Amino acid sequence: MDPCSFVRVLVGNLAIKSPASSNPSFSGKVHPSSSPCYCKIKLRGVDSPPCHVATVPLISESETHPHSLAASFDFPKSQLSNIKNPFIKISVYKTRTNPSCVFNSSKLLGQISIPLDLTLSESRPCSFHNGWVALTKSNNNKTETQTQAQLLHLTIRSEPDPRFIFRFDGEPECSPQVFQVKGDVKQPVFTCKFSFRDRNPVQFHAANHPMVADRKGWSITIHDLSGSPVACASMVTPFVPSPGSQRVSKSNPGAWLIIRPDGDGTWKPWGRLEAWREPGNSNDVGYRFDVLPATADPVTLAACTINSQHGGKFTIDVTPGVTPASTPHGSWDLGSGTSSRPGSGSGSDFSLENQFFYRGFVMSARFDGEKKCSKPEVEVGVKHVTCAEDAAAFVALAAAMDLSMDACKSFSQKLRKELRQ
Repeated sequence: MDPCSFVRVLVGNLAIKSPASSNPSFSGKVHPSSSPCYCKIKLRGVDSPPCHVATVPLISESETHPHSLAASFDFPKSQLSNIKNPFIKISVYKTRTNPSCVFNSSKLLGQISIPLDLTLSESRPCSFHNGWVALTKSNNNKTETQTQAQLLHLTIRSEPDPRFIFRFDGEPECSPQVFQVKGDVKQPVFTCKFSFRDRNPVQFHAANHPMVADRKGWSITIHDLSGSPVACASMVTPFVPSPGSQRVSKSNPGAWLIIRPDGDGTWKPWGRLEAWREPGNSNDVGYRFDVLPATADPVTLAACTINSQHGGKFTIDVTPGVTPASTPHGSWDLGSGTSSRPGSGSGSDFSLENQFFYRGFVMSARFDGEKKCSKPEVEVGVKHVTCAEDAAAFVALAAAMDLSMDACKSFSQKLRKELRQ
């Protein structure tokens, strides 16, 4: 399999230091939460640049800056020629409310811009900034450094991050082929087989909705081109509405087991995916994915939400110390870069010491929203694929997530005919 070249820009290790922080009453501790600082991080020079929001701790003169990842920007090498004079722009605000909803009531403390030469990132890691810089404020269309400048610490670096791209040729429940894609070239690498394990669904009746069937027994098996099964996602916990509602709740989620061949004719569990509908009138589907080491407790690699109406992206990004529930924010030594250890393919037992096989970007899968033909596209980091079974496991996980978005629909809605037994 021939990977696609990707470049990754990482921003982190943020902290604010100002003259006020030397006040004895500050006591060298984290600034009171009543006056938090936030920042908006943008990569300028690209079309429709994403905007990340991150907290910025205020530290004293005696403190060292925290190690944390605040934002990452990922794009294929083919887009580099379209990026003109790229730079990272960070705007820091002070507000009493969370600015993820609105920045209008926030006070701008200052801004910084760091230019990037991304052509250097095609073949090796690069550092564009690592240290303190004075925040500037714009006044009458002129940018001036504040008299008593507040200092922002940050690290900006980039690295090559090659990935395999796989694309479903149809909806997973339609048993499509899966192609590997590189540029305009695509070639078949897997086939999918969707099936029902149990053709006698349990009927039940709730007070506020008619007779419906559990969404249970779904499975999807990934085969290589020779027809051999190389991964499977099997629904092990039915998706059922919580009492008094028509939704799958977080307290009683449905679950999938992702399994793969063990090399001796048997199968072993590799991961577990749980999914549910977020409470209220939300269209968000919550999920949690745990990898299942053979000799240790489950390790959560991803936990977030996807909007079922508009679609979204399922991502596993294992930066050392980053908690999945708050990815990409968390503890990480950004200056050290990501590292990995060689995998051992289908013979890997994912034991405790092998958990560190997952480093940096692991995978992502993009899904379309409702009323669209969902053909998931899956990106997998090259360093996490040493054999067909490795790639197939991630493809099966993506299929399970796509099917979960259907399984988490309100039980007042009718499923597609392919999903009805």
